[in-house]
Amino acid sequence: MVRIRPLEPWTDPRGGQIERLLIDNGTIAIEVLSLGGIIRSLWAPDRDGERANLVLGCDSAEDYLAQDAYLGAIAGRYANRIAKGRFSVGQTQYQLDVNQAMNCLHGGSEGFHRKNWQLGPLPDGVRLSLKSLDQDMGFPGNCNVQLDYRLVGNNLYVEILASSDKPCPISLTQHSYFNLDSSKTSLNHQLQIDAKQYLSIDDSGIPKSVCSTKSSDLDLSMPTELQSLIGREELTATSGIDHCFLMPNTESKLQRFGRLSSPLSGRSMTLYTNQPSVQVYGGNGLEGVIGKSQQGLGQYQGVCLEPQQIPDAPNQAHIAGDAMINPGEVYHHISRYQFEVDA
Repeated sequence: MVRIRPLEPWTDPRGGQIERLLIDNGTIAIEVLSLGGIIRSLWAPDRDGERANLVLGCDSAEDYLAQDAYLGAIAGRYANRIAKGRFSVGQTQYQLDVNQAMNCLHGGSEGFHRKNWQLGPLPDGVRLSLKSLDQDMGFPGNCNVQLDYRLVGNNLYVEILASSDKPCPISLTQHSYFNLDSSKTSLNHQLQIDAKQYLSIDDSGIPKSVCSTKSSDLDLSMPTELQSLIGREELTATSGIDHCFLMPNTESKLQRFGRLSSPLSGRSMTLYTNQPSVQVYGGNGLEGVIGKSQQGLGQYQGVCLEPQQIPDAPNQAHIAGDAMINPGEVYHHISRYQFEVDA
């Protein structure tokens, strides 16, 4: 049985209120905000059956609006980077909001992570909806988005549908930072990745080429302690892992990406997704971001596994398509986060 309980809303300093819902199925639980579609907390048991919160978050709307780490939020209208904030549809060039090293990152400075979504309960979770108007952050078309978070046993399902009345690239991702120990660092976690290709990037994070993971600094085919990645040559420019891994083309079926695990707590999280890529971000820039209890977060305190379309796809269709959604088409993202405990 899934129990759903509204929590006391927060005041939005920009006007109005931010709704909060707690969803608990007895095994795992989440707190969801209407602000940004944020997962503020996610509880799952350790090897002793003790539940703890495994994602980084804040204690107020003001703190969420003051940070630019996208804590727990939905990133969009286009997750990751679009080079120079520009792309073309036919003969028409669009200029997007530029908010990172001359690029448009995660949909711009006022992207989906800062919008107040409509929120309502489902039998096993919560549904959020958002309308992004034509030219929002420079993107063409009126875009309608539906986001479902559902709890099934020890699984969190994230499903997103989106459409636009003009051709527009769409890529949405869930940007939670996971720490399976509820501790100050994730560097003791182990990460194993099935993907056999990744994207090399330039100094601003724009893809350059498709590379094989085999025998590279990003070969994580076996469980690898995150601490051991610090200082590897391919990761020095980004101060740790902040790279996109490519999934095999399986015609949008759910497939296993990999597994994050903690020897300390015994918890593990396995990610399955239908998206063509997953960005892995080790929290390299978290230092000083204000989290819960007004505590400053530390570098590497959480790990993001971000299923998404290919970064800069509108300008690099040769990698894996242009991520364009035309009128009458529906963007469909589904990911499953499976939480387990090792003996």
